[in-house]
This record gives sequence, structure tokens and C-alpha cells, in this order.
Amino acid sequence: MAGRDWITFSRVEGEASRQAHADLPDGTFEREIGQEGFFGPAAHLHHRHPPTAWSEFTGPLRPHAFDLGALRAGGDLPWRAPVLLRNASVAISFWGIEREMTSLARNADGDQLFFVHEGEGALFCDWGHLSYRPGDYIVMPRGAMWRLSPSVPSRLLLIEATGSHFRLPDKGILGRHAIFDPAMLDVPAINAAFKAQQDERPWQVAIKRGGAVSTVTYPFNPLDAIGWHGDLSPVRINVRDIRPIMSHRYHVPPSAHSTFIADRFVVCSFVPRPFESDPGALKVPFFHNNDDFDEVLFYHAGDFFSRDNIKAGMITYHPCGFTHGPHPKALENAFKPRKDATDEYAVMIDTRDALEVGEGGRACEVDDYVNSWKAR
Repeated sequence: MAGRDWITFSRVEGEASRQAHADLPDGTFEREIGQEGFFGPAAHLHHRHPPTAWSEFTGPLRPHAFDLGALRAGGDLPWRAPVLLRNASVAISFWGIEREMTSLARNADGDQLFFVHEGEGALFCDWGHLSYRPGDYIVMPRGAMWRLSPSVPSRLLLIEATGSHFRLPDKGILGRHAIFDPAMLDVPAINAAFKAQQDERPWQVAIKRGGAVSTVTYPFNPLDAIGWHGDLSPVRINVRDIRPIMSHRYHVPPSAHSTFIADRFVVCSFVPRPFESDPGALKVPFFHNNDDFDEVLFYHAGDFFSRDNIKAGMITYHPCGFTHGPHPKALENAFKPRKDATDEYAVMIDTRDALEVGEGGRACEVDDYVNSWKAR
């Protein structure tokens, strides 16, 4: 019958493990070559040397790292935040805001995903009031009006689904309540705080469309709803409410940590989890050629166990087309971790199409990152 999942088997050649990411031949380093992310055909090669032990790497395909602490990303409007990375389907920027926005923002180019790196405060939008704190994801539908009122200076990662919308991933045989239950998604409220901000003084709305910003002025605050109903709304979930997929005998690929999907890219979340306890299972990410996606990782908090000299508030960008994986120091703990569990929080963005480094990325790039895989 069409669509049936037939039993398939893999060829084994030479000295190799039959189980991916476990029981590697002594003294070897595994490299996965895969298609369609981690869902398509794949081969696992066992090398005598680490696949990232290059002596020199030149050309535009080199990996990048950005230290966002060096970026001047302040301003009262998100559209003034410099773009770090972008393509036709996604735009990634980093925005710092210290004071209450005195005008409203509206993105006419696509849904907007906020990830709160630092700070806390209130968000006001068409649907009402919603508080925010570090680790919050907030999905803002395309065309919505909103503003932030920080009680603490705030820094946010902004991810735009250009021309598309954010959706929840299909969790397959795990069921829709795994990782996080949709009941965990919070929505804005028409409450006292929302009603208190409604006034009759002039307000402006800065609307971004196609990279240009238009301004519409109202003689009143257009966030003046008294109620709403329906199944479209901003939603909020904190990374600490995400319950990761775990296996004590197998290192689960990052696709299992998908949080939101959009056209041509996905957003995944790395949260603390126990290390694999099986003595033959890898405890660090495996070397891989993910030749269908560019990979971006924003480091939010914790000890980033697969990376060296990476701290919170940094971004790494690995274009597809070259092998990448853990740094040399992490390899020392490939089978014997120093502790029982990870304690990292990070946001990963995998894009189908090649990304370009924007002005924000160029302003804060760590030039020597490509050499960080060299043995020290």
C-alpha cells in the first residue's frame, strides 16, 4: 500500500558501529552525513581524526560567532535594531530597550517571535496585557499592534517569520502534550493594567513592511479593546516550562527539541536534561554534515557543554556544507561527562536557505572563531 513504512536496513562496511552515536570503534570519531535534517537517509562514518581538526579554513563558508554584548542595540522601536542574520524567510536581530515605548510597533512582514534574554516588564497589544521575564518566548501574530513597558532594562532576540507564521511542530508518536502541553501557553488578558493604559492622547504606530517603516497617527491609544474572542492571539511560554525528550542510551538529535516551526525554518530549545547514562553512548553532540540547513545557536544561560569560550549573550552560525561538532575540550567528556546533567539554555534556528550576515552581525563578530576547533 502507498505510504506504508517498509522495513529497511543499512549496509555496514569495514570497522563500524551498527548503532548510531553509540559503541564507536576504539579511538574513532563518528561523523553523520544526513539529508532532510535528521529525518532522511544518513551514513555514519568512523574517522581516525576529529572531522573538525582543520589546520586552516578560508572562504565565505567559515563558521561565525557574534558577541552581542559588543552590539549597540538600544532604541525605542524594534525596527531600529540591527539585523544579525537574514534570508528571504527569516530575519534575526537583537534589541535592547530601557524605557517604556512611546509609540506602537506593527510588523506587516510576518509573525514576530520574541525571546527574552534579560529584563522583565509588561507587553501591551491588541489582545490585552501580558507580563514577560527572562526565558520567555512570545509569538506576536503578523499585523498586531504592541508595545513594551520594561520594569528592568531588557534585551530580546527577535526572530521574524518573513511572509509566514509560527506554528507548533508535529510531535508524532509522542502525542501533542509532550515537551510542553498547549495548555501551558499563556495569552494576554483584558485586565486592570490594560485598561489603565488606555487614554485619549495622540499615539503613533510604526509599521514595518519590506524594510521600510510607515507611521500612522491616532488621536487616541488604539490599544482600546474591551474584549475579544477567537483562536488567534499572541502566546507566551517560558523555556523553564519545556520538558525535553531524553534517552539514557542514545544522544537525541536537536530536531527532537523543536519548539516552533515556520516556512523554511524551525526554532528549537535546549534546556537542562540528564546526560546519557549508557557507557557506550555519546554524551556530546555528534559531528555531522547537515547539508540541508544553516544552523544558528543563541546562548541564553548556563554552561554550554559542547562549546569552548562561548558565554551567555553570544550567537554561533554554522553554514551548511562543512562538518561541525563539539570543541576539543568537550570531546574529552564525550563518554564520561563531568556532571550528571546539562544546565544550558539555548535557542537554535535551523534555516533551509542560506543566511547572510547583516550589519549587526558584522559589528560584533568574533574573528577567530573558526580556529576554536584547533587543539590548544
